[in-house]
Amino acid sequence: MAEVLIPKKSERGWIIQMTPEMAREAGAAEGSCLIVYLGAGGISVEIVPPATDEIKSSVARSIDKLGDAFAEMKRLGD
Repeated sequence: MAEVLIPKKSERGWIIQMTPEMAREAGAAEGSCLIVYLGAGGISVEIVPPATDEIKSSVARSIDKLGDAFAEMKRLGD
């Protein structure tokens, strides 16, 4: 069954969650994402692996420690 790929726009390009089949074909870890870039010469793609447990723990600690500051920055905007 075909899966629907829904890209998310970011400053770097479009982010697409790879399907398990795509990851296997590319030799990438399951849960990896593609970042698609458009340029004058064409399209390029980067495979970004999923975050490790260590990175996820580090982010959670940072949010716990700096969550109030993040909320204030979000409130103030760019």
